Amino acid sequence: MEDEAAQPEPLTKQDFEALARFRFGIRSYLRFSEEAVRAAGLTPQQYQLLLALKGFPGRDWASVRELADRLLLRHHSVVELIGRAQKQGLVHRSAHPSDGRAVQVMLTPEGERVLARLGALHRDELRHLDTAILPPVWDSAPQPDAPSPHEAAPNAGLREDER
Repeated sequence: MEDEAAQPEPLTKQDFEALARFRFGIRSYLRFSEEAVRAAGLTPQQYQLLLALKGFPGRDWASVRELADRLLLRHHSVVELIGRAQKQGLVHRSAHPSDGRAVQVMLTPEGERVLARLGALHRDELRHLDTAILPPVWDSAPQPDAPSPHEAAPNAGLREDER
């Protein structure tokens, strides 16, 4: 017989609303991102590559393997992605100074400019989405008479043209 403690706690209507709101926020952000990136002449994966390079902890470059890990892609796919970005003048690759088998990938000045512009747009969109993109909080019980966050702010996370 199964232990009842192992059974997950049932979800409430408010839980489903929170999950739906969060999912909507993520989808809204991803749609915005894809449109902004494509308008700048890049693919979403190219933007993610530039962001992974600039955001790599502790240094201004990353190896192909590290980028594959960060982008959740296979090594050969990242090599192709880097090749396309290099042809566009966005990244530069060079041999690692102490490990001839490894390749260092870094942003070019053009890659830095493109990323700065797109990064600012993405930051501003996240600010606009505000609470719609925040993950639900499960450890606090809702107050019985308190409206759900969606009821309190039904248009939270919507752009003006979506309200």
